[in-house]
Amino acid sequence: MKPTTFLACALALVTVAGCNSKQGDAATNAPAKVKAVPPPKGGDWSTVVTATPAGGFMMGNPNAAVKLIEYGSLTCPHCREFDEKGVPPLIANYVKSGRVSWEFRNYVRDAFDLAASLVARCNGEKTFFPLSRALYNDQLVWVAKIQAVPPEQIEQLQNLPPNQQFVELAKVAGFQDWAAARGVPVAKTNQCLANENSVNQLVQMTSDATSQFPEFPGTPTFILNGTMLDKTATWDKLEPELRKAVGERG
Repeated sequence: MKPTTFLACALALVTVAGCNSKQGDAATNAPAKVKAVPPPKGGDWSTVVTATPAGGFMMGNPNAAVKLIEYGSLTCPHCREFDEKGVPPLIANYVKSGRVSWEFRNYVRDAFDLAASLVARCNGEKTFFPLSRALYNDQLVWVAKIQAVPPEQIEQLQNLPPNQQFVELAKVAGFQDWAAARGVPVAKTNQCLANENSVNQLVQMTSDATSQFPEFPGTPTFILNGTMLDKTATWDKLEPELRKAVGERG
């Protein structure tokens, strides 16, 4: 799926999967114990963030022995729960040591999800994770604003010219003011929301997930060293897989 216009993108979003509701088991081979890697000068590995060829953002040691990819949706409540309960120990116990890298790839489920993703990605590597985590923290607030708008108004916004759609949809959720309070000027946010290449990249990354992993169950989904894990949508299910991957016992 390679849409070339905002309208094609909006239509493509209708078919993407929802939040994770079920996942099945997948085993990960346990290697020898992975040792901590000396941190970069002046910090730890969680301060290292790089854009990836797949379109995601990776936190941690780019050469980590264990590579974790999360496909997450910013409108997904299960993803918000993982961010709240799983991300702090993931960073503290695995990423900071340089043993595990964590790459987040946006999986957009609808037009508002796409708008939120554009806002989170607007400043690139330096603020992607802080803005994404702040959007999860405030998810109930901005989703409530969207739900309060009559469906016919949303439909009218989606019928606007392509270069205006996501800018106007973002206003419904209050994203411009929200981002401005966190250091992203309104003008820059609107520029990001109207960026056709960025929109197409997000839609393509979503399409690639289901093409590469035909059994893709929804969000959040985790890929560990190239293998899609099942029944790992929560931290208590994911961490045992990580422990095995770094060679730690139960």
